[in-house]
Amino acid sequence: MSSRSPYLQEDESPSGFAERRRWFLIGLSKAISVPGLILCTAHIGFAGLAQEAGVTMWQAVFMVPVVWALPAMVILLGTIMTGGGLFAAAFAVMLSSVRLAPMVMSLVPELRSGRSSRLVLYFLAHFVAVTSWVIAMETIRQVPKSLRTSYYFGLGSVLIAINMVVVGVVYVLAPSLPPLVVACLYLLTPMYFVTSLWGSARENAAYVAMALGLVLGPLLHRAIPGFDLLAAGLIGGGLAYLLHLVRRAPA
Repeated sequence: MSSRSPYLQEDESPSGFAERRRWFLIGLSKAISVPGLILCTAHIGFAGLAQEAGVTMWQAVFMVPVVWALPAMVILLGTIMTGGGLFAAAFAVMLSSVRLAPMVMSLVPELRSGRSSRLVLYFLAHFVAVTSWVIAMETIRQVPKSLRTSYYFGLGSVLIAINMVVVGVVYVLAPSLPPLVVACLYLLTPMYFVTSLWGSARENAAYVAMALGLVLGPLLHRAIPGFDLLAAGLIGGGLAYLLHLVRRAPA
C-alpha cells in the first residue's frame, strides 16, 4: 500500500483552518533544514559583529525581523561603526535590499491565488531573502495554489524566529568564541548563496551569469575597488541576458 505524499499537484484541497495549519507546519519543517542551519551559523557571526559595533542585544535581535537580510544588516552595522548618520544608513540598506526585488517579483506570482489578499502578499514579501526564496522556489509548485501563503508564512516566519533566538543567545556567548571561528562561520553565508542559486537555476543564462560573476569579481576588484560587485553584476548579467535572447531568437 503506497503512502500518499503531503504534496498535491492539483489545487483541490479545502482551505479551512485545519488545512492551512497543516501547510503552515509543512513550511515550518522546511525551515528546519541544512540551508536553515547554515543561515543560523551566519547569524552567529552577525551577533559577534553587532557586539563589536556597540549595539545592544535587543537592538541586534530587533534587526533580524525588521531588516531580514544578512548583508543589509552587516551594512547597517558597518555604517554605525563608521559613524554614519541615519540617512546614510537607510540609503545603504536600501541599495543592498534592491537586489531582492527580482526575487520578490518571481515569488509573489507563485503565491498569488484568486483569494489572495494584497495585504497578505505585501506582508509575505517582507519574508523574502535568499534562503527562504531558494527553498520556496524549489518546493512552492508542489503546494496547492490556495494554500501557498500559509506554507510560505510557516517557512519565512520560523526562519526569522529561529535566527532571532540565535542572535540573542550568541550575543551573550560571543566573548567566549575565538574571533577566527566567528569570521569563518560568517563566510558560510556567501558560499551557501552561490551553491544554492546554482542548484536552483532554471535557465542556462543563470549559470552563465554566475560563472561570469565569479570570474569578473576578482578582476574588477583590482581595477575598480568599491564598484566591483556592481560592475560584475551588470556586465555578467547583461552578457548572460544577451546570450539568452540570441539563443531564443528564431533562426
